[in-house]
Amino acid sequence: MTQQRLLIVDDEADMLEGLKRTFSYELEGINILTASTAKQTLRSIRQVSIDVVLLDIRMPDVDGLELLAAIRKEDPWLTIIMMTAYGSIELAVEAIRRGAYDFVTKPFEKETLLRVLANALERNRLIRENLNLRRRICDELGFHGFVGQSAHMRRMLESIQAIARTDYTVFIRGESGTGKELAARAIHALSKRQDRQMVTVNCPAIPEHLLESELFGHKRGAFTSAEHDQTGLFKEAHRGTIFLDEIGDIPVSIQTKLLRVLQEKEIKPLGENKTQKVDIRIIASTNQNIEEKIREHSFREDLFHRLNVVTLKTPSLEQLRDDIPLLVNHFSRRVSSELGITSKRFTPGALEKLMHRSWPGNVRELENIVCRIVMFSADRVIRSNELRALEDLRFPSIGLESLAKPEKNDVEPYKLVKNRVINQFTFNYVSDLLGKTDGNVTRAAELSGLGRASLQKIMRRLGMKSETYKNG
Repeated sequence: MTQQRLLIVDDEADMLEGLKRTFSYELEGINILTASTAKQTLRSIRQVSIDVVLLDIRMPDVDGLELLAAIRKEDPWLTIIMMTAYGSIELAVEAIRRGAYDFVTKPFEKETLLRVLANALERNRLIRENLNLRRRICDELGFHGFVGQSAHMRRMLESIQAIARTDYTVFIRGESGTGKELAARAIHALSKRQDRQMVTVNCPAIPEHLLESELFGHKRGAFTSAEHDQTGLFKEAHRGTIFLDEIGDIPVSIQTKLLRVLQEKEIKPLGENKTQKVDIRIIASTNQNIEEKIREHSFREDLFHRLNVVTLKTPSLEQLRDDIPLLVNHFSRRVSSELGITSKRFTPGALEKLMHRSWPGNVRELENIVCRIVMFSADRVIRSNELRALEDLRFPSIGLESLAKPEKNDVEPYKLVKNRVINQFTFNYVSDLLGKTDGNVTRAAELSGLGRASLQKIMRRLGMKSETYKNG
């Protein structure tokens, strides 16, 4: 078990030394730290994991209640005990109202103080275990990749479990970036077909003239370039699941043939005279307004009704706003692991900013931004001021693919790779910035928090000219 840490905060050196000596003797296995100022206190909390803080309510440089608020902002789960003289009981009660766990009065009764500390350490242990358990449920089990505990998330996960027990056709609807494919995979993984293959078809990615052949297969000679028989994706998914991602984009000609598969559970490869039975479960998804496409005659109404046996709606990140802290920490740990660096922590203030930001790209956009922040942040703790550039700007995504690996036996120097990635990030950021300000360097500098001279220096280094971004 990791050794617990107790931080004692008092401006009196004799008090600090006396308490440290007493606790070192009485509290076996506890690491005792001390601080005499608010600055030292917050630095300690940011540098190491603290379990319990014993905090004097009277501090010379800052009010004890203000320091209490600052500590809770850094770590809202930290257990804090206030120390107070008899004459300030009202303040101690106010501290508890603001989030302190308990208070003790000076002069101390040794047994009382040790009992309160023991209870606080045990409380902290239970809280941390509970948080770790919840994180493991989200991150390791993750309900097949989903992270979140909000009401909207719980309802969707309950729906997935119920749907998975059936073999009905499922139509998943939701905005781009809300995890429709993840939901499809969860349904398959929880279904009776879980031991069979799930075949995913990215409908918009397959050219129209190849889509029928890809879906249903073809016989040799069925068309000019058909030099051999090809098994279609529906046949590959036999006894398993086929997921038709973004089905709203398929042409009407293919929709007609897809309708037959849904009705008869049989396919007819190109160039073949006979039909073939297939045992499959069909899951389809779309981010489009299918009802509008039906009115425009670009999507068959009968196909829609065949697909829409069971509907699952994936919630937007706006609806999952309470889950953003869990998602951010999940993505941060994963990216840190992929980069081979120490896991980075977002402060409550940083998480608060991310929670109140607009997310038109939903969870996928959040994931991309957390990736960038973790990659380019120099510190282990990420604070709200590092997110300033993200409040009004949405610059192009730079994923981990930017750290492209060289050939097997070719290793590029670290500094070369680092400079290339940073220059790519900077160019994309400034380019998007100038595009939003119509090439106005002064306005761009204000939005980014950079000085005008600094921004111009960056532009000169990257060979960027503001005229390029002026409209008209």
